Amino acid sequence: MPSSNPQNNPYAQAAGAYGDHSQKHTPDQRELEARVLLKSASMMHDMQQEWDKVDQDMLDDMLRYNRQIWMLFYDTALENPEGDRPDDLRSNIVNLANFIFKHSLDILAEPKKEKFDVLIEINREIAAGLMTGAQNDAKAKAKATEGGKTSGKDQRPDQPPQSSSISA
Repeated sequence: MPSSNPQNNPYAQAAGAYGDHSQKHTPDQRELEARVLLKSASMMHDMQQEWDKVDQDMLDDMLRYNRQIWMLFYDTALENPEGDRPDDLRSNIVNLANFIFKHSLDILAEPKKEKFDVLIEINREIAAGLMTGAQNDAKAKAKATEGGKTSGKDQRPDQPPQSSSISA
């Protein structure tokens, strides 16, 4: 039986390294995730364009890369029930990841360049949603700081800034 120690789990190590690196070097997590998905989609598209030159090792590597990305999303959705994602979103992420894992196996069993279309489309669509979310977050932060010093905590855009002083 495999150990539950995260140090023995390469996926947990990769997820931890990904999280640490992204927090230190990326202002927005969603933007980073979108860029990774777009990179994978671009690589799969390039593979389609050069299909005659693709060998089994290249196919394995490309599908493994995409599965690893989705494994991070999958793990995060399962292991972070207290996070800021609603249950239906977490469920959708898990379902999409399961589809991607199964479809990748289908491609490996019977390689055809057309089978990459759905993986490319999913990655692009999810990336677009993540980028929209990142842009909306940036706009909300800018709006919250527009009116001067605001705590931003529990403040609606249509309300005046909350005072941080305590009155007796």
